[in-house]
Amino acid sequence: MKKTISLSLAVILTAAAVAGCSSGEKATNQPSTQPSANVKKEPVKFSIVYPTTVSTGYHTRIPDLNKDKWVLKLGELTNTILDMKVVEDSKYGLMFAGNDIPDVVGSIGGIGSKSMSGSVENGVFMPLDDLLKQYAPNLLKQVPKAAWDTLSYNGKIYGIPEYLSNPSRRSTYIRTDLLEKTGLQPPKTVDEFLNVLRAFKKMGVEQPYQMRETFKYADVILGAYDVLPYKDQFKLVNGQVVPKFFDVENMQKALTTYKTMFDEGLIAKEFATITSTDFTKSVNAGKAGIWSQNASGLPGYRTNITQAVPGSKVDIIPSPKGPDGKSGYFYYSPVIRTFFVNKNVKPDAAAGIIKMFDWMTSAEADTFFSFGLEGDTYTKDSSGKINYKFPVTKEDTEEEGFRSGTLWAVHDSTYNKQRLALNDDGKATLKAFDEVLTKEGLSGIGFYPDLNALTKYPDLAFPSPDVGPKLIIDHMIKMVYGKEPISDWPKVIEEYKAKGGNEIIKEATDRWNKKDGAVFIDIK
Repeated sequence: MKKTISLSLAVILTAAAVAGCSSGEKATNQPSTQPSANVKKEPVKFSIVYPTTVSTGYHTRIPDLNKDKWVLKLGELTNTILDMKVVEDSKYGLMFAGNDIPDVVGSIGGIGSKSMSGSVENGVFMPLDDLLKQYAPNLLKQVPKAAWDTLSYNGKIYGIPEYLSNPSRRSTYIRTDLLEKTGLQPPKTVDEFLNVLRAFKKMGVEQPYQMRETFKYADVILGAYDVLPYKDQFKLVNGQVVPKFFDVENMQKALTTYKTMFDEGLIAKEFATITSTDFTKSVNAGKAGIWSQNASGLPGYRTNITQAVPGSKVDIIPSPKGPDGKSGYFYYSPVIRTFFVNKNVKPDAAAGIIKMFDWMTSAEADTFFSFGLEGDTYTKDSSGKINYKFPVTKEDTEEEGFRSGTLWAVHDSTYNKQRLALNDDGKATLKAFDEVLTKEGLSGIGFYPDLNALTKYPDLAFPSPDVGPKLIIDHMIKMVYGKEPISDWPKVIEEYKAKGGNEIIKEATDRWNKKDGAVFIDIK
């Protein structure tokens, strides 16, 4: 490096001397103060932990991730050297307790996630506003405002997100081949939805609508009446911020619809105990007529169900509308993962880290993470079209997941447009996102960090963002089974208030009024 700099300076000095003499000026022997454009900056070295929820997969088979070809290539492309680990986020408490905190910490979720242990609020990480303005123009332009809002604390941005430009993720699936046999059109309203299910039952379809426990991925009717009992589904009513299930009239209508489905055998009698595994097995075996699931799963469902039932057709349709024209499912938080920078990181290293994250939103990054290395995992024809070797084995699939999932820290996770565009099922998925999901879904108020009161009342807390409080779900199930009258829903609300709900509502309202981590989650 020293030789390169000396040679560059010599060339600059010679050129300056020639230029000076030709213009009649006396050349000087003073060294140039401008650095050579040919001198490459030293790579920025930093430690980073990526979050995971599982202890298996590609990263566990690699003895030293820092020598992995994908990690090394990422460093080459971004002029960085990563000291990388992948850790289950449930174990982050040990990391914070031991004060052994890497330069960059990734978290599933955002500031208020359980794994972060209040570290942002306690000053462990640095605010990033100035760094983003200087080094991340693409990120500032591309990331939705709602995502930045969820990652702000005391008016400052503390995290860089893997984000969703379209928070509408879930969709209504239908076996189109079965629908065609009924002679009916795709249902547009709740009443038409029930009629299609009745036709499916008459045809002998085992699960006209595939339900499951806690109403998870079985909430299409709750969405139609805009009463989803979820984390980011609060709304402002008469000056108070309350859960949407406080809407007695529409909650009773939704529960009455589910009870009709139960009584008529349009959902399984044992729906309250159907697990995620049972749900997936039933759908993939071709036993379901309509079900709810993330739109990104369309290619997989088409493959699996066609194998189980040759000649079957699977499509995504608009969700049935309720009386107020609402339809669809809750909007996801716009943040999937977040990456925080340790406050002790030096300025030059912090700048390099932010530049790396900004690069991840580029077209070059999209191609690298989506397809890998040219000549290895993909080739290009004479027209520049990419021919990608889709993984076949479990090991190859996990390796692809590491590269395009784990390692791609910051990007729009709505869908992988380049890869989906390579085949018909992928194109159908893109069409569903762009033409169906953008026109439905339920906005709401969410809180980042979470409401403190929720930690005091476990039965009123949200076990996950898409599962309602235990107290509420228990009453819903009893009412669908006919063990409690649906007309008692006002009593459920009063019980909720008496058991801690009043405190939750007060805190939610105060934070909304103060604009203290209260975020309106919408598709815009």
